[in-house]
Amino acid sequence: MDQPGVDPDLHHGALRGLARINRFSGTVGAVWRPLAQLSRRYPGRTLRVLDVASGGGDVAIGLAKRAARLGLPLQVCGCDISQTAVEYASGQARRAGVEVEFFTADVLGQPLPEGFDAICSSLFLHHLDREDAVRLLEGMRAATSRMIVVSDLLRTRLGYGLAWTGCRLLTRNPLCRVDGPLSVEGAFSLPEVVDLAAQCQLQDATIRKQWPERFLMTWETFP
Repeated sequence: MDQPGVDPDLHHGALRGLARINRFSGTVGAVWRPLAQLSRRYPGRTLRVLDVASGGGDVAIGLAKRAARLGLPLQVCGCDISQTAVEYASGQARRAGVEVEFFTADVLGQPLPEGFDAICSSLFLHHLDREDAVRLLEGMRAATSRMIVVSDLLRTRLGYGLAWTGCRLLTRNPLCRVDGPLSVEGAFSLPEVVDLAAQCQLQDATIRKQWPERFLMTWETFP
């Protein structure tokens, strides 16, 4: 679904399928917890959060909905290189009744926008080779003023099996069914994630394995 020229209807179907997989996997909850803890440490202050490679916007929208429900002042934005994804995500935000700004951005070719307290990424790192993964993490570290949160796949045999099975149970979209197992094959192992963090001067990041065969990396700076 990351390739140019994909039929918009097929692309939209893939974004819906990915949102369903994310709900089943608890992606929003995993990213939300460290952001909520950060928000509570600064009562009364509106924290700005950027979701990098936001795709169909389900994670960014989910974060905004949780913040509104709990009364935490978070301003959530999302960016993606795909104009199709940005337009789809913007429509989803309007239908959900939440204020989330989505905009196009090439996060590997250009510096990330500054002014965000936290920058998060979910299910994007596994699309990158090591060089681009380092570029992304270094860019996130340079742009954020307080926190980085990364949730992604781990390359394991169990993860491959779960992806193959889950993509067939949760969606009929052919892009999702192909992309899911391939994504696990392209993902990093847990030791490789630890090594990546150290290379990007994030060696003090907290990295935890989570169900279903994913990891959550949280790094915080204290200016």
